[in-house]
Amino acid sequence: MTKTPELDFYPSEAEVDAWLGAIWQQAQATECEVEPLEEQGFSMQFGIRHLKGCQYVRFSPEGMDTFYGYWQPAPSQPAPLLVHTPGYGAEMSAHPDLAAQGYNVLHVNPLGYVTPSGADEAKRRDDSWPVFYETYTSRGERGYRQWLINCVLAIRWAQVQGAVLPDRLSFFGSSQGGGASQMLGSLYRDHGVRCVAADVSWMTNFPLYKELDVEWGRVAFSAIEAMENPADGWYALGLIDALSHARRLTVPVMLTAGGADPTCPPAAIETVFARLPSTRMYCYIDGQGHAYTQEFVALAAAWFRLYA
Repeated sequence: MTKTPELDFYPSEAEVDAWLGAIWQQAQATECEVEPLEEQGFSMQFGIRHLKGCQYVRFSPEGMDTFYGYWQPAPSQPAPLLVHTPGYGAEMSAHPDLAAQGYNVLHVNPLGYVTPSGADEAKRRDDSWPVFYETYTSRGERGYRQWLINCVLAIRWAQVQGAVLPDRLSFFGSSQGGGASQMLGSLYRDHGVRCVAADVSWMTNFPLYKELDVEWGRVAFSAIEAMENPADGWYALGLIDALSHARRLTVPVMLTAGGADPTCPPAAIETVFARLPSTRMYCYIDGQGHAYTQEFVALAAAWFRLYA
């Protein structure tokens, strides 16, 4: 891999470890009120579920905004826990196929961007969710730091449910959710993670994105270069970049890439795959653009059957 100058500003291994440790400690110290909701958002036209027990869950952490999850218990219990996180659109996802195959599935939607009633438009910044901006303008003290704390709080609730085998925990997602799955796998390295499945994952070699001139990055990277100290912005990106977490992913990791994906190009995903130290699989899907991929669901289900 060509060494781009921005990598010089990335945090050291010890700094990444310390950042994750601080996130874990803050999450453990945070009280969070949890309320499973009766209103499910189903209708006669769409959304009828044959699986029982599926419900939205409201999480109200002390000192933070309320956020939501969607809980889908396995029909036969206790069972492993799969945690799904959203793409950058913050969409909520249901996974009845995986629940039917014997997994508890928790979709976590951090920061309250989307609720059971729809998107909270008041939280947008310049027509986009601000988590990325808040990360690189705060040197990693806001944005994805709170995002990950929200995930830990939701997982903590799920792990004490009677339906869950608490030491069998895996992560999956697409785009932002793919990058976050790798961060969560890193964060939970010593806390029961079993495997990770990341689809067309974002947060994957930001300096290479800049070098490749990906369209979404032009505004963000220009904003970082215009900062008083651009090194702080790149340092923050290094905290969330899968390049920084690959060495910690000592469990089986599956990555997919779309051959026609201009948002998260395969070249970036391949650089992370090369750094993974344990069992790994890389699937290049020819002609696939940047989207939730049908192939990923089948591949992830097989990966979970092997390792979750």
